[in-house]
Amino acid sequence: MSMAEEMLQLARESRAASRILATLSAAVKNELLRNMAAALEGAAANLIAANEIDLTAARERDLAPAMLDRLALDQERIRGMADGLREVAALPDPVGEITGLVRRPNGLQVGRMRIPLGVIGIVYESRPNVTADAAGLCLKSGNAVILRGGSESLHSNTAIGAVLQGELTRLGLPRGALQVVTTADRNAILELLKLEEEIDLIIPRGGEGLIRFVAEHSRIPVIKHYKGVCHVFIDASADFAMAERICINAKVQRPGVCNAMETLLIHKDIAETFIPVIAAALQRQGVELRGCPIVREFAPGAAAATEADWGAEYLELILAVKVVDDLDDALAHINRYSSLHTEAIVTRDYANAQRFLREVGSSTVMVNASTRFADGNQLGLGAEIGISTTKLHAFGPMGLEELTTRKFIVLGDGQIRN
Repeated sequence: MSMAEEMLQLARESRAASRILATLSAAVKNELLRNMAAALEGAAANLIAANEIDLTAARERDLAPAMLDRLALDQERIRGMADGLREVAALPDPVGEITGLVRRPNGLQVGRMRIPLGVIGIVYESRPNVTADAAGLCLKSGNAVILRGGSESLHSNTAIGAVLQGELTRLGLPRGALQVVTTADRNAILELLKLEEEIDLIIPRGGEGLIRFVAEHSRIPVIKHYKGVCHVFIDASADFAMAERICINAKVQRPGVCNAMETLLIHKDIAETFIPVIAAALQRQGVELRGCPIVREFAPGAAAATEADWGAEYLELILAVKVVDDLDDALAHINRYSSLHTEAIVTRDYANAQRFLREVGSSTVMVNASTRFADGNQLGLGAEIGISTTKLHAFGPMGLEELTTRKFIVLGDGQIRN
């Protein structure tokens, strides 16, 4: 069987399974997810062993520390995957919800019903936890899912997929509801991206190169998230202790993820007093600073920033720092260099906070909080399928509702159109 035939067969199995998933009750779906969570925890030793094969190969290939961090599985992360599945199971089921039901002058009742998208393809790099998160969200929202992880996580993803598929079988549900592409051949992606009649949506998760590759080759609609150039603006009225906590957390807690801060903007009125404090705190955490001339004046250890730094997604302990004249200047910088992911302001000025919320066009905008909260789990979605910086049809972290659409329903009593 050729690669094209293999991917077509896989997609057709998913399409058939999606019709069954769309009819399942919330109780059955929730039982499935809870069973999957328990199965992951029970298979932790096997999953870690499979992951170690991937990690060993990744180290031999000299992958970047951020990629190794994303790739690694341990007991805590497996427990996190299981907890994510349980949290999704506990969420309300959006499928079948009817809204906006109104009676027309001719007596017809017209409303909209929420339904699954159908078959969703996920193409992703490194993070094995995506396998469980994506499966849980897609299955709970009534969608079949095709998962194609990167070659660097092939053993991990295959092992996780096998555990999850086992629970489908135990409940008498089709294995085509959740499929993992187990070949590292990139042609598998190209063949999947041609199948617009079998797959309804493609969601790529990974580096900018992967996402552009998928967007350029896909005949299927794509939800895009090219990169996370996240900004934190420290306003003149900011509480310095709060600002320091937020900046350290946003940059240092996990620098290799898309919601980590990449650019720090500081109001000029506090440059002389705040920059030495925050620069010393960040440098103690091992952060390399790249600053504008004013930043370098008050933080002698900072390197000179170039134009390329303002649009950079470092995914490591490097931070661009710039002094801005005021809120307007900060907004102008963000609007020019933002990737529409997440931006935050630290301020005690209510009017400035409200302006920031209104005028920043990114998918998540925060006041006095770390950018690290731009995450489906942290925002109450249970887990996320990804973060969309494409405004159609979803924007920001994508949970259950974002994996559904709405159809019109019409309830009549014999009406005909004149």
